[in-house]
Amino acid sequence: MEVKIGVRSVHRELVVETDLSAEQVEEEIRNALSVDRGGVFAITDVKGRRVVVPVAALGFVEIGEDEARPVGFGGTL
Repeated sequence: MEVKIGVRSVHRELVVETDLSAEQVEEEIRNALSVDRGGVFAITDVKGRRVVVPVAALGFVEIGEDEARPVGFGGTL
């Protein structure tokens, strides 16, 4: 699952590939937003790296598709 995170005052978004489902990512966002102003949104990518963004700096979070897209040409010749 691809998750794009927009950070305020940063021109590029963070793109994280995670094993979490869309529902799990949304739950993590809701939990981070429900904490008082000092909260952070944290997510772990497929390689085990942790991305932590202060909630106050979040611009947007875009949750990608749940199903994997096929790789390659996919057709036969």
